[in-house]
Amino acid sequence: MFRQVKPNRAFEDIVAQIQESILEGKLNPGDQLPAERHLREVFGVSRGTLREALRTLEQKKLIQIKPGVKGGVIVRPLDTQPMSESLELLLRYQKITLRELAEFREAMEGLVAALVARRAKKGSLKPLEDLLESIRRHLGEKELPWDEILAEDKKFHLYVVGLAQNRIFESILHTVYDNIYWYLDRFLPRDAKTLHTLYGDLCEIAQALRESDGPRAQELVERHVRRFTRIVEKRNLSKAGISGTGEKRMGGEAP
Repeated sequence: MFRQVKPNRAFEDIVAQIQESILEGKLNPGDQLPAERHLREVFGVSRGTLREALRTLEQKKLIQIKPGVKGGVIVRPLDTQPMSESLELLLRYQKITLRELAEFREAMEGLVAALVARRAKKGSLKPLEDLLESIRRHLGEKELPWDEILAEDKKFHLYVVGLAQNRIFESILHTVYDNIYWYLDRFLPRDAKTLHTLYGDLCEIAQALRESDGPRAQELVERHVRRFTRIVEKRNLSKAGISGTGEKRMGGEAP
């Protein structure tokens, strides 16, 4: 499975060979790599070089290094969480604006809605109806439970993304939602009109999905994102550290 590496790029070669074996399915989740001594002999490297390569693979979440007599190097199941975490760090480091997030969300979530309208089975939409019913009940309360309604709105969107059965969409949009809800939680007006508008939008989106109307679902989702982006942007955000272009950036302090 493995071959001796070139001395001038031993570290990179070890990482590449083990990573490729995992991605090609030659090594499966739960498999244990050969003992350290055997790997050193196969690769023709020192203990330090091998351990550095293994630490890099562990940082990539491809393997787990278990210390001790009964330990070893175990292949981990692949998941999208590390990608989500890296994307979130990138968003915060690059000071991504609300408008940039909203434009990306509008494009991606619109495509996802059209895809779900074609793919989703009728029974799979039942949880959306349950969420809408819960929001409807909340809207009838004397004191609107803002946090609960916003949480259910987020669940609605995340559930729709999950119905697309595409882990790349799911992973990226989860991260986008986490960041965009940072804005919604702080700057969206907490009044009945706003929440009734939100509820109406979600009802229309769910109806389009039930009718398997992809173009309509896409149009409604895009309109929904644009509407609430405008609502937030119209708020007086100058006290929250707005840039010269009038946009609040990730990483600034909350009001």
